Amino acid sequence: MTTTTDEFFRRWADISAINAAAAVLAWDQETHMPPKGQPARGRHLAVLAGLAHERLCDPALADVIDEVAREAEPGSDLDAQVREARRAVTRATAVPGELARALAEHQSKALTSWQQARAANEFPLFAADLERMVVLTSERADAYVDAGIAEQRYDALLDDYEPGARQATLTPLLQALATELSPLVLAVADSGRTIDESVCRGSFPPDAQRAFAVEVATAMGYDFGAGRLDESAHPFTTGFGPNDVRITWRWHDDDFRPGLFGVMHETGHALYEQGLPVDWDGTPIGKAISLGVHESQSRLWENQVGRSRAFWEWALPRFRRYFPDHTSFGLDDLWPALHTVTPSLIRVEADETTYNLHIVVRYELERQLFSGDLAVMDLPDAWAASYEDLLGIRPSGVDEGVLQDIHWAMGAFGYFPTYTLGNLLAAQLFEAAERELTDLSGLLSAGEFDALLAWLRHTIHTKASRYSVEELILQATGTRLTPDPFLRYLRANVEAAYGFAV
Repeated sequence: MTTTTDEFFRRWADISAINAAAAVLAWDQETHMPPKGQPARGRHLAVLAGLAHERLCDPALADVIDEVAREAEPGSDLDAQVREARRAVTRATAVPGELARALAEHQSKALTSWQQARAANEFPLFAADLERMVVLTSERADAYVDAGIAEQRYDALLDDYEPGARQATLTPLLQALATELSPLVLAVADSGRTIDESVCRGSFPPDAQRAFAVEVATAMGYDFGAGRLDESAHPFTTGFGPNDVRITWRWHDDDFRPGLFGVMHETGHALYEQGLPVDWDGTPIGKAISLGVHESQSRLWENQVGRSRAFWEWALPRFRRYFPDHTSFGLDDLWPALHTVTPSLIRVEADETTYNLHIVVRYELERQLFSGDLAVMDLPDAWAASYEDLLGIRPSGVDEGVLQDIHWAMGAFGYFPTYTLGNLLAAQLFEAAERELTDLSGLLSAGEFDALLAWLRHTIHTKASRYSVEELILQATGTRLTPDPFLRYLRANVEAAYGFAV
């Protein structure tokens, strides 16, 4: 006999299957699809998105969720399933179909004008479409507010990507971070001290880079029997369930760092996806809880592990086997080149110390846009002034300033803070792991990554979306999210790499 709970999970499994099918098509679009397949692929993805949306908005699903809610014990797994299902249904039904279609149609137009404006280094070519995107996104945010998702417009946008995130918490967190990081970055710049990065540069054959990266990913715990590594223009991770999680990469022929750390970053994401409970696959709580938590997993493996001395004690002998022309340097030469601090204009090329200042700029400008305190046409000047204030540099044109990111053309307002939240949580989690695991540094230097992965599986991966972000962080680390571990990590690196404390 089929129960209401069975019906609930059956309906949700169908929605999850539709989304997984769309994800497979999107993965293929970025990796193997021939260029002429683009128009048809767009139609295919639109149909699947429409099917998933129709099922989410089906009143019968809402009725089933309400019935299951009456059966669920407060605080139980089933109660969490209801919570996450309601969140998804509320967001899907809040936005009128006409507005959703207008946003989708305008996104295509805005992307085109953004590309043209960036190529021509002319902001006015994009300004009108950006203004229209802000208007439409504001209407969507207001619909979320009306549905009770958040009390303020920008909070509703933040909640899209980081459930529960609010300006009241984020603003002081990011301002405190900027207050600490900006003087640190400027002090390094003013010191005149530089680091020799030649050990990381030269000729690195792609096949050797790939083979080395695969060995590292395998050692980290990535299951290639449940995944694969492909090339793409922009590295990403996509999962269709714990037993099929795929990563992509790109490389530079003359510098091994982007390729290796890109693979370690995506492997961190993939380990999270492969560690999600199989029993919850296709259910509301069977997914990662937030983009910030997801980013913490990739950043932890890329930075706290991948840039550590302990990791390179294990990795350097292997590196030399793959790159026999690069054996004349030791760990003392290599390690500083992994921790350079260089104020730069381009976010995606920023080092780990300056990176979050790029996020602070975007966060503050977005807040002002959606509060009505900043006009779109004033964005270029506001952007340049913020960079000069925080990083001591100004863009020479909008192509390396306000037009460098694709996010606003896509309507992805509220997305940027998840990058910084991930960086902060990565450091906080790593400190917690160091407290709980015996001699973590020794384990890493021996290439024994299993203990760290098992700890992450227990504290983060297997919890999926069972708990809120706040509850998850508190359970895993014993405290709420704080920038202190991240700042300790950066200051220690700067002091060791540049020879002075700030």
